[in-house]
Amino acid sequence: MAVKRIEAEPSTLVVELDHAALIIIDMQRDFLEPGGFGETLGNNVALLKAAVPPLQKLLDAARACKMLIIHTREGHRPDLSDAPKHKVERGEPSLRIGAPGPMGRILIRGEPGHDIIPELYPAPGEPVIDKPGKGAFYQTDLELMLKNREIDTLFVCGVTTEVCVNTTVREANDRGFRCIVLSDCCASYFPEFHAAGLAMIKAQGGIFGWVAASPHVVAAMDSP
Repeated sequence: MAVKRIEAEPSTLVVELDHAALIIIDMQRDFLEPGGFGETLGNNVALLKAAVPPLQKLLDAARACKMLIIHTREGHRPDLSDAPKHKVERGEPSLRIGAPGPMGRILIRGEPGHDIIPELYPAPGEPVIDKPGKGAFYQTDLELMLKNREIDTLFVCGVTTEVCVNTTVREANDRGFRCIVLSDCCASYFPEFHAAGLAMIKAQGGIFGWVAASPHVVAAMDSP
């Protein structure tokens, strides 16, 4: 059994890697590349790219130690039957969910923009969870998959820190999972929201989880 000590805030953790999984949240073209949903909202999508290089190293380390790796994608059915009216009509994006864009229809499953960026593309056998909301547990079989594999600890990363990452961590916490959020493997269109999102997770003794820098986790995965 691979038992590792990991430096984290607010405290160092002991983790059994055999009972841990890496959850990569929504590293999709629609959020990270020009022409996608993130840009239609007026955001600088280049800010999210900071998470890609450290996440690539983390992903390589997790694959090397044969950890369960799960990717998620936010998006909707082509007929928008799973897209709430208020979500579709919210705000003033230049292109709304379902509208034709340069990478296909915005946030629609099966379209090029809905897919994961090439740098972090899932390897064969790595599950991909398609979710209609912000949290990875809502209307998905993620909890069942984790419980069936006796997973109790989640390494969580992806975009954006304050929205889908935070929502998933809170959902996981209520379901009894221990979450470790990788600070440099998450990103936001708003740096101040990234900092606040991490602070909320680790506050009050880790009320929602722990926060760690990826080099500490990679070193633990790589150690004998």
